[in-house]
Amino acid sequence: MVEELPWWGGLLLPVVLAILATATASWDAVLRERASGGPGRTALTLPLRQAGGLLVQQRRRTIAADVPLGRGGALALLTAAVLASLVTPLGRWAVADLPIGIVWFNAMEVVAWAAVWLVGWGANSAYGLVGGYRFIAQGLAYELPHMFALITAGLGAGSLRVADVVAAQDSLWFVVWMPVAFVVYLLSVLAMAFWGPFGHPVAADAAGGAAAELSGADRLVFAAARWLLLTSGAAFAVPLFLGGGSGPLLPAWLWSLVKTLAVLAVLVWVKRRLPTLRMERYQEIAWVVLIPLTLVQALVVAVVVLVR
Repeated sequence: MVEELPWWGGLLLPVVLAILATATASWDAVLRERASGGPGRTALTLPLRQAGGLLVQQRRRTIAADVPLGRGGALALLTAAVLASLVTPLGRWAVADLPIGIVWFNAMEVVAWAAVWLVGWGANSAYGLVGGYRFIAQGLAYELPHMFALITAGLGAGSLRVADVVAAQDSLWFVVWMPVAFVVYLLSVLAMAFWGPFGHPVAADAAGGAAAELSGADRLVFAAARWLLLTSGAAFAVPLFLGGGSGPLLPAWLWSLVKTLAVLAVLVWVKRRLPTLRMERYQEIAWVVLIPLTLVQALVVAVVVLVR
C-alpha cells in the first residue's frame, strides 16, 4: 500500500534525487579516474568541485542568442526530472499516488525532447542546433520501445497506478517474467538522459552538441538535469520491475534506495562498456529489433494475465 506524503514531501523529493545523483556522479568519476591510472580517491569529490567551479565561472553568450529560451530549456529539463519522480514511491510513501502514474511519468519525460532542443536552439550555434536535433531523432528511436515497456508493466498489474504495479509483485517481481521490457526500459533511461552510449546529442564530434555554448551556472543546471533525469528513470525501475520496497529485514524505504543504487550502478557499468551509438544506428536497432521484442513481450504478458 502506497501512502501520499504531506506537502513537505514534495520539498524532500529534490533533495533525495540530488543525493542519489551526486553519489552516482562520484562513483562514475572514481571509475573514470581508475581507468586512467589514477588513485580514484580524489575523484569522489570531483562532481562537487566541478559544480563549485561552474558556479563562479563567467557565463558565455553567443551573438544573437535567445538567452531566455536557452535557459528556459535547461530549467524545463531539470523540472521534468523532478516532476517525473512525483509518482515514484519510496517504500510505502509517494508524493502523489495518481491513478495514471505511469502515464504521468512518461509525459514528464517527453518534456525533455523540447527542453534539450530549446537549449540547442537558444544558443544560436550550429553545434548546439545539431545536438538538439540529434536528441529529437534519438527520442524518436527510444520513445516507442520505452512506452511499450511501461505499458507491459501496467498490463501485468492491470492498472496504470504505480501502487497497483508494486502490489502485483508480491509473489513474483516483474523483472523475472518481463526481462525484455526491463532491459528495454533501462536502455531507454540511458537514451532519455542522453548518457553513456546514447550521449550523441552532446558528443565531442559536435564540440559538445546541445551543451556546446553552455558555461557557468547554465552548464551546471543542464548537467544537473541530466543526472537527475538518469536518477529519476533508475528510481522508477524499482516499482515497475523490482517489487518496490519489498525485501527482508530492512525497512521498505531503504530497500527502495538500495535497489535504485543497484540500478544506477548497472547504468554506470553499461556506460563504461559500450561505445557511443550514432542516433541513426540506434533508430534502426530500435525500430527493427526493440519494438518487435517489446510487442512480443507484451503479448506474452497479456496471455499470462488472461490465463490467470
